[in-house]
Amino acid sequence: MKNKKPLVKKWMWGLLLLVAWEIFARFGGASPLAFPSLVDIGKALAESIISGDIVQQTAFSLGMILWGLFLALVLALALSTLSIINGSMDALSDTLVSIFHPLPGIALLPLVILWFGTGSKAVIIIIVHSVVWPLLLNLKSGFKSVPLIYQKIGKNYEYSLGKRMRRIYIPASLPFGLSGLKIGWARAWRAAISAEMIFGATGGKGGIGWYIFNKRVFMDTPGLFAGLVVIILIGMLVEDVFFSQVENRTVKKWGMSQ
Repeated sequence: MKNKKPLVKKWMWGLLLLVAWEIFARFGGASPLAFPSLVDIGKALAESIISGDIVQQTAFSLGMILWGLFLALVLALALSTLSIINGSMDALSDTLVSIFHPLPGIALLPLVILWFGTGSKAVIIIIVHSVVWPLLLNLKSGFKSVPLIYQKIGKNYEYSLGKRMRRIYIPASLPFGLSGLKIGWARAWRAAISAEMIFGATGGKGGIGWYIFNKRVFMDTPGLFAGLVVIILIGMLVEDVFFSQVENRTVKKWGMSQ
């Protein structure tokens, strides 16, 4: 019950913000084109769900985001593993982070378009670039924070590198890894939406970014907000349900976090 209180407060604040939005939309004198009411947004959302457009385009974006997250996780794990066994690789990963981490994905779009075109592959590359560097930083910090006694235990038991990673490094640094995944999840969404708005309808009907872009072009403001609502709801569900459950069953259960 104690763990549920912050979640209840969070959703209550969300409800209050919705009430404030509706009051302003109805009585604030703002143009309905700029501030549509929640009823209009709900209608636009329902119509898009019934037609199947927003469902298909959201699923398409989610597919690319999950692929990008998976590839970034594999790459970050490989680089951080090499960093703990070899000083030169540690210096190389530090150099790569210094070069690429400050570069926003949107700045690389001209090069990505030149090298890979404007298809789904280019969007996934932008997502991987946006996710891998913060994830690598978090994983390296986590691995370096593993107590020396645990590392010595692994060596005394003559664990292989794979066994040390599975039994010592990854579990002991899980709070850092989860934090990196949360950051990566948010950055993956930003990268995907930005790229889809520029690349257009990749993969047939395109993703949720292309849906929002089209609604803006045709001045369908309720439809535009419907797309934003879908992104917000997915983000909150993943944060409050998926990551929360993983934390409850791992780092909080093991006493590594409150």
